[in-house]
Amino acid sequence: MMNEYVAVKIFPIQNKDSWQNERDVFTTPGMKHENILRYITAEKRGSHLEAELWLISEFHDRGSLSDFLKGNVISWTELCHIAESMARGLAYLHEDIPRHKGEGPKPAIAHRDFKSKNILLRSDLTAVIGDFGLAVCFEPGKPPGETHGQVGTRRYMAPEVLEGAINFQRDAFLRIDMYAMGLVLWELVSRCKAADGPVDEYMLPFEEEVGQHPSLEDLQEIIVHKKMRPVFKDLWLKHSGLAQVCETVEECWDHDAEARLSAGCVEERISQIRRLITTIAPPTSDHHALLVSTVQPVLMVTNVDLPPKESSI
Repeated sequence: MMNEYVAVKIFPIQNKDSWQNERDVFTTPGMKHENILRYITAEKRGSHLEAELWLISEFHDRGSLSDFLKGNVISWTELCHIAESMARGLAYLHEDIPRHKGEGPKPAIAHRDFKSKNILLRSDLTAVIGDFGLAVCFEPGKPPGETHGQVGTRRYMAPEVLEGAINFQRDAFLRIDMYAMGLVLWELVSRCKAADGPVDEYMLPFEEEVGQHPSLEDLQEIIVHKKMRPVFKDLWLKHSGLAQVCETVEECWDHDAEARLSAGCVEERISQIRRLITTIAPPTSDHHALLVSTVQPVLMVTNVDLPPKESSI
């Protein structure tokens, strides 16, 4: 038998619902994909109040995207690779897939706690999405299970979640994930060294505006009422590739949920931008002088494919 390191996530017995939900999502037909964390097994250890619930998955020694960005700046090529693989994983999660080889159909799944802390990195920086404790499956023709509107991590909550104004339809939940993806893409851009200038220390989205421990009211004020979003630095917008990624970010975190891009669309966009910039700048260098004026804009993909521990609270 081959030995491998595994990751063990331990839940106290009081968090049984979260453990059970995560286990159920992992064991949903079709939940195998290179950009989704590979589940191994779940088990209960011990008895009564001392019992622990274990969830065992593959181990990634680079840790979470959030921790990686704290300690590392990334190149243009790395940004594209992480962003594209992350979008590919979320697109797969969001998809209804009619019937899997030998399994039932895979339902659309909304993550509901999408953030850089819940994205792990393989050794080659491929993104893998984990942490499905709040995820909800949308089986065609069946109502989703118990779902409360205001869940997730505060600073990544979409405006409609902060307002308590979401409808409980599948597409509304998928668009909430897309808002959060916009924030994670902004985190990637903020630590990319491709632009001609200094790279700032890593900051969480809205950390500059409301600090590290914002209240719900702080976030409602800036996101819902003032419609603020994290800032794009001028030097990012002078790099053609980063400028186009920033445009994509804006379309992910749009205040109007229905105007947001789908994950499949983001994947396609990043892939197009990467191909275009690679043909202009030699792949060996992170070209520092890719000014917008020198590049033909990417033909943007339209949103045709949207289908009909900062602690989580």
